[in-house]
Amino acid sequence: MSYELMYVVRPTVDEQSLATVNEKVEKFIAAGGGEMTRRDDLGKRRLAYPILKFTEGFYSVLQFNLPPTAVRDLERSLQLTEEILRFLVVRVETA
Repeated sequence: MSYELMYVVRPTVDEQSLATVNEKVEKFIAAGGGEMTRRDDLGKRRLAYPILKFTEGFYSVLQFNLPPTAVRDLERSLQLTEEILRFLVVRVETA
């Protein structure tokens, strides 16, 4: 199945830590038997509302293929990653 993941990383991380978080997310997907198809790093943007007193964050959007049974494990891993403020995993329907 095709999925899209959008996540926001704390603005207090430096570039090296941001790269580490991005690699960690890709490893979560690979560990579930998935493969990345596209990655868009949107950079630092203003949040629509404050999250944990932060008003900005680094946005990233990933498109990947993953077995449906591994999505819950991916979400659990993302919840446990301290640098990620928010995330959303959405199934992409093919036309």
